[in-house]
Parts: sequence; structure tokens; C-alpha cells
Amino acid sequence: MTDPTASHADDRDQLTRFLIETAGVRGVRVHLQDTWHQIRERAEYPQAAAELLGEATAAAALFTGHAKIDGRLSVQLRGDGALRTLFAECTAAGTLRGIAQLAEEGEVTRDLRDLGPSAVLAITIENPPTANGRDPTRYQGLVALESDSLAGAFEDYFRQSEQLPTRLLLAADERQAAGLMLQKLPGDEGDEDGWVRAGALFDTLSPQELLEVRSDALLTRLFHEDGVSVLGNKPLSFACSCSQGRVEAMLVSLGEVEAVAAVADGEARVRCEFCGQTYRFDERQIATLFAKASVELDAPDRVQ
Repeated sequence: MTDPTASHADDRDQLTRFLIETAGVRGVRVHLQDTWHQIRERAEYPQAAAELLGEATAAAALFTGHAKIDGRLSVQLRGDGALRTLFAECTAAGTLRGIAQLAEEGEVTRDLRDLGPSAVLAITIENPPTANGRDPTRYQGLVALESDSLAGAFEDYFRQSEQLPTRLLLAADERQAAGLMLQKLPGDEGDEDGWVRAGALFDTLSPQELLEVRSDALLTRLFHEDGVSVLGNKPLSFACSCSQGRVEAMLVSLGEVEAVAAVADGEARVRCEFCGQTYRFDERQIATLFAKASVELDAPDRVQ
């Protein structure tokens, strides 16, 4: 018999989709360990900011569990308090990255109401063009922040934007981040009190249990009476989507005068805030870049 308190080294950095068929409920569980460590180690954040970033990263992965994602899904929180931006992204391949941007002054708290009255939460799905000629698509849903927690804010989003009853628990500490999401099956009522019963069981789960207990033991403890079944698992990992080509396109979008002005000590340096990779360009490379762009590119007049 599985020990529910045992380490879940066998399911770390993994997304698990499951179904509670009798109750008419579907769910996703995400656990991040090595992935979260690689995101966390790239910048020094206050504890509250780091925990919120971990929760946002887990949430970005959770939301790919049932959505049709061919490209990437991102969650972004913007405000005018001490925490200015919280951004996390998960791709169709299961790669994750995330970053938090802070004001120069002020103390970050976990209460989202401290982000200010203009704070907004966005979930964005971007899918690339396909081989059969489908155009690239971009969908973004926005919701004003009324909850004090990320989980509550995302529940508000699904209720308002998707009209889909949703429960979320998110947790993060120095070592790991995790999330659990339940959603009522669209168009399927299950038994009369299936959603209520699943929610009551969900409420017995603590953030620490979510972080520490393996998915199989966790789901069995909560939902075994309704016959929970795992639909599939997907590995998750850290990776950044920055590239030489993207940086070159960014420099072109700045304009030649500004790009040349960025050259200091003989080269321009562009550092990716997500992964720390530094791209270097000397004056000759920049001149070549703009000569090529004048033939091949209609450069946008602002950073995209």
C-alpha cells in the first residue's frame, strides 16, 4: 500500500490529468521541483514575490491540461504596487518560464489587493500557423482583481470569462511549486451533488499536502469513493524561448539609431531576463543586420 506521505520523486515536474466520472468533474494536478528551482534561481526575489511566481508558474501549466494549446499559454498579473508584473508561460511541449518585476520601493505582500485599483489578470493563448494553412491565433481573457489570492483570482476568471465552475489550490515554497484544479465537466451534471461533494473534499487539502504528497496518493485519498481515474501524465521542464533570431528582430524594431547607440565598449549586449542568456552584437553585426532588414523586413515602429 502506498504511503501518502512518501516523497513523490517519481512524479515531480509532471502534469497529471484525471477524471472523477461519477461526480462529473475533471481535474489537473501539477508538481514542479527541478523546473521551479531553475526559474527561482535566476533572480533574487522577496519571499512573497517568489511564492506568487511559483504559484503563477504552476497555474500556467495547470491551464494547459484541458485547453487546446499548440503554441503557448501565459498568465500575467499587472499592477501599480510593489509587484508590477508577474508572468509565467507554459508551451505545448511542457516547457515553462517565469519572471516577476518589482518596483524600486515598497514591500511585496501575498495580498493581491495591494497591487492597486488598476490591477488586472490576463490569460493569453497563442497558437502558431499550421501546415494546412491555418493562420496564427491569439486569444486573451482579462479580469479585474477582486480576490486577495492568485487561486481566487483565477477562479473568478473561469467563472466570469468561461462560465465554468472551477476550484484551484496553488502553493509554492523554496523547493517546489504545485497546483490542483477541478472543473465541472461542460454539459455534464454528473450526479446531483457531484460538484458540491468534490468541492468539499477539495477543501480538506492543505497547501503543504499539495506540495508533499504524490499525485496517485493525493487523488486516491481525496476522490477514491467516486472512482478517480488518471487520463494521462506529461513531463514538465524549464526552457526559454529566446533566440538569436528573436533578439535580432527586437533590435530591428528599436531602429538603427537606437541599436547603434546601445553599443558600449565595442558591442551591444542584450540579456534575457528569463534565462540569463546574453546576446552580443558588435557594430559590424548591427550594420549587417539592418542592411539585411532593409531588404527583407518591414520593421515595426515599436517593440513587439
